[in-house]
Amino acid sequence: MNLAELEKGQSIGTREIPVTRADLVRYAGASGDLNPIHWNERFARAVGLPGVIAHGMFTMGAAVQLVVDWAGDPGAILDYQTRFTKPVPVPDAEGAGSPETGGSVVTVSGKIAALDAEASTVRVDLAVTAPDEAGKDQKVLVKAQAVVRL
Repeated sequence: MNLAELEKGQSIGTREIPVTRADLVRYAGASGDLNPIHWNERFARAVGLPGVIAHGMFTMGAAVQLVVDWAGDPGAILDYQTRFTKPVPVPDAEGAGSPETGGSVVTVSGKIAALDAEASTVRVDLAVTAPDEAGKDQKVLVKAQAVVRL
C-alpha cells in the first residue's frame, strides 16, 4: 500500500461480525473475564442490563480486525483507542445459539481520517454499531481510531 494513493475519507471497507453466546463463552475462557453478565441471562437482567452482553474488549478486538486485514500486518497498528458507549446485547434463541437463530451482529466500517506523510502513518476511524434489544442499530463504540504505519 502506498501512502500517496490514499486520501482522506476513503473507505477501507465494511464487515459484519456475527456474535453468539458460544463466542462469548470462548472469549471468557481465553481472556479470564468470567463475569456472569457475559453468559448468565438472569444475572445480567438482575443488574439492570437488557440481557447477556458481549465483553467490551471482545467488541473492541473484533472491530479492529477490519484495520488489521486492510493493513495486512497486525504489527503495523501503532495505536488503537475507543470509547465504549452502549453494550452489545447477545440474545439466545430457545436452545439454539447460531447466528441465524440467536446472537447479534456487530457492523464495522472504516474510513481514512488523516494522513501523515512525514511519519508514514494513516489514522483510520471506525464506525461500530450493533442492534439494541429492540433491534435498532446503535453506536457501541465511538472515537474508535487506529493509527497505522505504512
